[in-house]
Amino acid sequence: MMRTDGHLLDHRRSEAGQRFDALAALFDPTTFRHLERFGVGSGWRCWEAGAGGMSVVSWLARRVGPTGRVIATGPDLSWAPPAVRPPIQLRVHDMGADEPPVEGFDLVHARFVLADVPDRERALRTMIRALRPGGRLLVEDADPTLQPLACPDEHGPEQQLANRVRHAMRDVLAERGAELAYGRRLPRLLREAGLRQVEADAYFPLTSPACGALEAETVGQVREQLVAQGRVTGQDIDRHLANVAAGGTDLATAPMISAWGRKA
Repeated sequence: MMRTDGHLLDHRRSEAGQRFDALAALFDPTTFRHLERFGVGSGWRCWEAGAGGMSVVSWLARRVGPTGRVIATGPDLSWAPPAVRPPIQLRVHDMGADEPPVEGFDLVHARFVLADVPDRERALRTMIRALRPGGRLLVEDADPTLQPLACPDEHGPEQQLANRVRHAMRDVLAERGAELAYGRRLPRLLREAGLRQVEADAYFPLTSPACGALEAETVGQVREQLVAQGRVTGQDIDRHLANVAAGGTDLATAPMISAWGRKA
């Protein structure tokens, strides 16, 4: 059910490219709003931890300029372009096991990473240790239990099927070790780790073309696991994906919780 690196979903570009693009379309505006508030600018040293695409990495590179540094890490970097230029550096890195790539960062950011890492506590400590005094940490993760439905407006059979598939997805994620209520814990975890000025907010879209693209890619990747577990049939999934492609189903995502704080 899992890949050898512990992830349910394949993060290689050939399998995950459209999923990365959908996540960027849905959540980049929220991420960028927070980063702008931090004042990310020329000369900053930034770590994009568990990177899943180039959108945030490229945004940071434009902000820090030639005197800054942006290190993007992940367990598999085959999604990345064949060549990147300074200030961007790419490094293979396991958030739950490896030491920080370097230390003294002005900013560390991780989006949709920690809930899927077996040793979340160690990964969080690693990111905080990598910050300079006064540096900023921004952690963003989903909380599917806050809003568990694919279609909050369940008014017909298409919506009922979508919600049944979403519930099956949650069950598979939970069985393989994902912490589905992790997002809501982030503010407390950051405070307990010693960060100051901790704040958090939440965002989720109720419907968007990117929501449909994300649903189709995610369900397609875990189709075999869902059917093998007996939660839904292959016919159910085919019907659900056809409904998604038709564009008449308002699909929502799980809320993304953004939590941030400053190292003392």
